[in-house]
Amino acid sequence: MEDRNNPLLCVIGPTASGKTRLAVALADFYHAEILSADSRQVYRQMDIGTGKDKEEYIVEGRSIPFHLIDIVEVGYHYNIFEYQRDFYKAYAAIRQRNRNAILCGGSGMYIDSVLRNYRLDKVPENKELRLQLESVSMETLIEKLSQLTSLHNHTDTCDRDRLIRAIEIQEFYKKYPELKDKKKFNSLIFYVHFEREILREQITQRLVERLHHGMIEEVEAILHKGISPKVMMYYGLEYKYITLYIMGELSYNEMKDQLNTAIHQFAKRQCTWFRGMQRKGMKFHIIDGSLSDKEKLAILTPIVEAWGGFSV
Repeated sequence: MEDRNNPLLCVIGPTASGKTRLAVALADFYHAEILSADSRQVYRQMDIGTGKDKEEYIVEGRSIPFHLIDIVEVGYHYNIFEYQRDFYKAYAAIRQRNRNAILCGGSGMYIDSVLRNYRLDKVPENKELRLQLESVSMETLIEKLSQLTSLHNHTDTCDRDRLIRAIEIQEFYKKYPELKDKKKFNSLIFYVHFEREILREQITQRLVERLHHGMIEEVEAILHKGISPKVMMYYGLEYKYITLYIMGELSYNEMKDQLNTAIHQFAKRQCTWFRGMQRKGMKFHIIDGSLSDKEKLAILTPIVEAWGGFSV
């Protein structure tokens, strides 16, 4: 059951849908603070490539407080366990200040982890199990994980170490089912929607703008500080393809075209994820992304008032 004492308004959607701007407008109207749900904006120095756009958090000279952005250094492998822990801590601090909280982002697993209350206790390493899985094929590992849980994290099935870790975690919960966090939210979810072709155009336009405004230089600067190309490519999308370009493995046009395609594919996976959340019973209020901010607020505020979770 949801806890009426833990209200959480959510603004979610795929990349380039304008969800941050909408969340900021709502935060300004309802005296709220924003909790980011973006798996790469947690890293310092990775600004342009992750689309932090911090200027969007300023409304007529007023700064809207935000959390879970710029909290770890590049090179660190931040994980879902840490996100859930940090989210709960930041949320509690916001509520202690008698402020409202808005979750905003597009990283489906991070959003799911708090709304669906993933069990993410700090699971110890199981050396015996790891030894057993050492020579097992990726296909067999994926099948084994699917038998233990729904495959809610696409990246688990792409990386062998993550796949084994995911199996290790699920085997732990199978043995200790009583370990479960009791945090529940009274959530109201707004999903920013664009027709596919319009979203594709926005993604391509935004990529061109970011390339012209220093995204390549941002990656170069991080590499020059000692972060290895292998680590940079781990962060995917912009950081993978621009690193390949800097290393001379792709021409500029190859980099731009392949990156554009990869971001489109990523947005498609995001949309698939969010549809899955709806199939699992989560209620979304679908918002037409092409409306102006004023028009969106006119539609959303009566829904928020009827929900009753926010104090004004």
